[in-house]
Amino acid sequence: MSSYTRIRNRTDFIDYCLRRLGHPVIEINVDDEQIEDRINDALQLFNEYVAEGSFRSYFSVTITQDMITRGLIDFDLDATPVQPFADSILSIVRVLPIDDSTSSVNFFDVKYQMRLNDLWDLQTGIGDLAYYEQMQQYLTTIDMKLTGHPQIQFNRNGNTLNIWGDIAGSRGDLQAGDKIMIEMWVASNANANGKIYDNMFLKEYATALIKEQWGQNLIKFEGMQLPGGVQLNGRQIIEDARQEIETTRQRIYNEYDTPPDFFVG
Repeated sequence: MSSYTRIRNRTDFIDYCLRRLGHPVIEINVDDEQIEDRINDALQLFNEYVAEGSFRSYFSVTITQDMITRGLIDFDLDATPVQPFADSILSIVRVLPIDDSTSSVNFFDVKYQMRLNDLWDLQTGIGDLAYYEQMQQYLTTIDMKLTGHPQIQFNRNGNTLNIWGDIAGSRGDLQAGDKIMIEMWVASNANANGKIYDNMFLKEYATALIKEQWGQNLIKFEGMQLPGGVQLNGRQIIEDARQEIETTRQRIYNEYDTPPDFFVG
């Protein structure tokens, strides 16, 4: 008995899907380019809706004068650490400023004084970790109320990020040379990580898409009788494939999708 061989590349993945459909015992009437298209469709859905198809990432970006002039960040044009992943960005969650408000060294800054007092209390034994944690939460609340979080809009088709009110010409809060931290979700690259091709959902969904394409190719020959009395039934293949596609897509919500975030008041 042969041991299980994991799929690690696109070629083996396509061969696996065709074998599930009956190849080489049955001739699968699907062109190579059609197979490539269906694999790409399966990967796109996998990246966008399956938890294992994307990952959270953080990038530090330095604001330039050109960004301020245009009022946005263009990941296709601007030379940033994000640029190599521009085509793989699925969504941008938030933007975190990296400035003195989060790492103040000013002796007269109120946060510096409060943190200094906290550390002294911990050293002398007057305070404890619970008090220190409460004080940190209090400082965070002050910063959120007085400073707030920047409102952003990410245009996925244009790969541009607009930070409302912060990158708006000379009146914006961000200036050239400032740094921001961008939190985003990036699609996993199947070519870089071959393990993606061995995902059971992806194998089932891609096979169903190829099967549907197979039925679409055969439906124009519906009713035609082959030698030996065999008739091609492309419509039945399409119906079976669409049922498999629907069943597999429903599994996204039940087994593979990331649970939604909730706001707790």
